[in-house]
Amino acid sequence: MNKHIFFILFFALFITTAVTADNNSVEVTQFIHHMVKQYHFDKSELEQLFERAKINDNILRLISKPAEKSKPWSEYRSILVTPKRVKDGISFWNINRDILSQAQQKFGVPAEIITAIIGIESSYGSNTGKYHIFDSLFTLGFHYPSRGKFFRQQLVEFLLLAREEKRDPYWFMGSYAGAMGYIQFMPDSFRSYAVDFDQDGKRDIWGNSTDAIGSVANFLKKKGEWQRGAPIAQMINPGNVDYQQWLHQGLKPSIPLQALIKQGIKIPGLQPTFKDKLISVFVLEAAEQTQVLLGFYNFYAITRYNPSLFYATAVYQLAEEIKQQVRQE
Repeated sequence: MNKHIFFILFFALFITTAVTADNNSVEVTQFIHHMVKQYHFDKSELEQLFERAKINDNILRLISKPAEKSKPWSEYRSILVTPKRVKDGISFWNINRDILSQAQQKFGVPAEIITAIIGIESSYGSNTGKYHIFDSLFTLGFHYPSRGKFFRQQLVEFLLLAREEKRDPYWFMGSYAGAMGYIQFMPDSFRSYAVDFDQDGKRDIWGNSTDAIGSVANFLKKKGEWQRGAPIAQMINPGNVDYQQWLHQGLKPSIPLQALIKQGIKIPGLQPTFKDKLISVFVLEAAEQTQVLLGFYNFYAITRYNPSLFYATAVYQLAEEIKQQVRQE
């Protein structure tokens, strides 16, 4: 045998052995034992499943550089709130107008917010992810120590989900972090908040926009505690008023809006009934000028979907642009 071929085969055997050994680590063995004992999975089937698992180094690279931590707001916005996403959002709204109306009526969540979330999460279903969910959660659960506990729990939820949906775990595709479908639900969110909105007997967020729309609205209503008819957010010009004292109070509203009004903050178009609301105050650094944003409780509800100031602001601004253009049609 050619010595070069020998070394190639030896190296390949070494890699395969290393992966197999990793897939049968103490942590994996304990995880399988937990699933068998707690949820009555078949031990041999799980062992075979984990033998197929692959560590994806690209996933580990991606999760170490989330967009919000590496990009300023102006750049983050330019990626998410684009003319194309607005245009596609209008099309999505027009195609699903009746379903969005039904969801708004049932859950109280505005059609434009549902549309914007689906637009940002998956470009209205056109980009739902290219990774095997099982491999994503395996990689992050057992090879990303800082958040391993979280992703192992998501792996528990995912295996339960796959069993409930009667699907091979390798059927499910999604994001590098394990999010799925039109609305990029994590497995625990799917099991808790996904709904069969068209009542066909399945909760399908992968290929069914109706179920996706209902599930987003249900999530915001149940987990976000969305307040029907209440304000979401508003950009303000603080003028000469010192607003620094109200910053860094967290995403959840805790500042009486009356306190800002008494200090001289002007809020155009504010309904009198909203003056008793609590708000949060945020600063968004932009190339042109610093922007000050007031977040009401419904803004906080959006952050329950993704606990990010930038994310919630992008959803809100995209929703407003889509709504404005739909009304002009």
